This record gives sequence, structure tokens and C-alpha cells, in this order.
Amino acid sequence: MARLIIKTEGLGKQALELRMGVNRVGREDNCELHLPHSTVSSLHAELSLSDDGVHLRDCDSTNGTFINGRPCADAWLEPGQQLRFGDVELLVESTTAVVAIPQYDRTEPPPPAPVILEDGRTACPRHSHIPATFRCTYCKEMMCNGCVKVMRLKGRAPHYLCRLCSHPAERIEVAAPKKKKGFFAMLETVKLKFTHPHQHKPPE
Repeated sequence: MARLIIKTEGLGKQALELRMGVNRVGREDNCELHLPHSTVSSLHAELSLSDDGVHLRDCDSTNGTFINGRPCADAWLEPGQQLRFGDVELLVESTTAVVAIPQYDRTEPPPPAPVILEDGRTACPRHSHIPATFRCTYCKEMMCNGCVKVMRLKGRAPHYLCRLCSHPAERIEVAAPKKKKGFFAMLETVKLKFTHPHQHKPPE
């Protein structure tokens, strides 16, 4: 980060770091670079930090602004230069703007396991009690009839689209769930023959 080193003693901290944008230099407390010295004006100068470096502009100060001993009202600063506001001397240590970019974890969590209903069908991810009836052909998202987007064209069959990526969705071909056979259904399947013992002919 761009930084100035205060050479004059008795001004507290010795290093001033510049923030991006305009940094006001002056004797007033509301200045970003506060220099409480009698030779420094209330608003002495402005130091603008950008990607191009640090630009200095004197704000009509009473005792002037100097670079390497020469009066200067408007200039780009360079590392190693001696900067003076009134009688306060500083060293230009750095003029580089460093922008810290936070690091984000882009690792996406794995998708949740699908919910399987009692009849063996896969449930809709948004309605765990309703079976999914459509699957996106692109992202493989599962949807029920209430979740799939329907685009109706005049005189044509409706188009079914994914609710997430709007790609075409296809209907899932699922076999109808098998019904459990009751007692009477089992009687129809397995035919039992009841024969009265007197109906048998005696052996000859």
C-alpha cells in the first residue's frame, strides 16, 4: 500500500498509509492525513491514490508544498522523494495501490440424496411427498407436475422446461406402482379345489 514516512519528530505516528481515492492532508482532525503542526494549513493538500499511483495537489496552503526542496502545486509522486508540507518533512516510501481480493471457497456442496417414496419412485426435491414426473435434459433436475415450467404455443403441444435452467424437460417413464394383493385376490389367483370325500369312486 502507498505509504509516507514522517521525518519530523513530535507528530505521533511515523507512518501514514494512503487509502484508495482522495486523502486530505491538513491540520484539521477530519483530514485523513492529520498533521497537527502550526505550519500546516487546515486543508493543506490532497493526495489521490489510484491504480496509476499517487497524485499531489496543493490546496492553496499558506506555507506551501515542496518535493525535494522545490515548490510544487501539482505532480505525481515517486518513491524516494522528499515531501514537505510547511515545515513537516516526509519520505515517499511507496506509491503502489494494493487491492486485496478476498478468497472465496467456490467448492459447491454435493447435492442431497434423492428421497425415495414407499412405492419406489423418486420424490420431487421441493415436494418430498410427491413423485417426480419430469427430468431436465441438461442439468438433470427432477421436478413434479407443479414444478415444471409449461410453455404453451398456440395450436401446438405444450413444451416442458426446467425450472432452473429453462432447458427442455422430459417426462419420466415410471411403471405404475404394484398394488399389494388382498386375500380375495389371492383366492382368484390360486384356485383351490374343494372335493367332498364321498364323491370319490371306490377302487374296483
